[in-house]
Amino acid sequence: MKKDYLISSLVLVFTILLVFVVTRSFFLEFAAEYKLLGGFVKFFFLATIGDFIGMRLRMKQWKIPTSILSKAFVWGFIGITIVLMFKIFPVGVMALQSSKILPFEGTTFFFALFVSVLMNFTFAPTMMAFHRVSDTYLELKKTDRKITIGATIESINWRQFIDFTVFKTIPFFWVPAHTITFLLPEEYRVIVAALLGIVLGIILGVFKNEKCKMKNVE
Repeated sequence: MKKDYLISSLVLVFTILLVFVVTRSFFLEFAAEYKLLGGFVKFFFLATIGDFIGMRLRMKQWKIPTSILSKAFVWGFIGITIVLMFKIFPVGVMALQSSKILPFEGTTFFFALFVSVLMNFTFAPTMMAFHRVSDTYLELKKTDRKITIGATIESINWRQFIDFTVFKTIPFFWVPAHTITFLLPEEYRVIVAALLGIVLGIILGVFKNEKCKMKNVE
């Protein structure tokens, strides 16, 4: 028990230092110049920490996730796509508002809300599904070297994914969280996105695929 508390404290301290001390300077300077690389590094480390914490909450003990390095690279790739989406959707919403397709042009709140809603109900489910498949594939490959993507997809509990990840976390957490994010000045959105990267790792780490877990037990 003491060991568990010690590890928990170390993870908490390391995360706080990484987010509020190291990454603030890094992401406001380095990531401003090298945006894609900054997005890769941010999610490589921070979402992996979230995944690590998520496993702790699920397993009730500290355990290094299976294929953690490979999963970190997947997180890094996801980080690059998120950097792109953080540019594409705001520009798209401004174009839609200026064309009178969307209302309330020039209103900061509705701009942020529209960006969040469109991004989370189009890009986010695809990104989360990609992560679920890649994460499950890497876990199954540890016990079955011949596992295929097709078999991986069949092993996933998509009902659970749709019911919780899509229909609950997106409208009740991600839409409000990203609305707040896009109300902030652009330079601070990067830091908030870093925090949300940890939260994303925790959510996707806690609510693992039960069907896949049962298959591993069998």
